[in-house]
Amino acid sequence: MESDMSLGAVLAALADPHRRRVVAELAEAGSDVERTCSSFALPVAKSTATHHFRILSESGLIQLTDYGNRKGVLLRREEVDRRFPGLLALLAAEQR
Repeated sequence: MESDMSLGAVLAALADPHRRRVVAELAEAGSDVERTCSSFALPVAKSTATHHFRILSESGLIQLTDYGNRKGVLLRREEVDRRFPGLLALLAAEQR
C-alpha cells in the first residue's frame, strides 16, 4: 500500500549508497523481477546486509518474501511510481 510510504522514510532509506544500489538494480531489471538478498553481492557483512534490506522493506520500497533458507526481494514498482513519479528512473540513471 503506497500510503505506508512516507517521503522521510524513503529518503532516509535511500541515503545509504548500498540501499540505493539495491533499488537501482531492481529498477533496471524490469517489472516483477524477484531476486534473492545474496544476489546483490553487497560488500558488507551478512548482518549488515540484513539490516539494509529491513530498512528498505520498512520504508515500503521493497517487499521481502521469506522462503525459509532465503529471502526474495521484489521492488514495489507500481506503488513507488505512483507515490514518487520519476524516482526509480533517477536512481537507475545514477547507477549507470
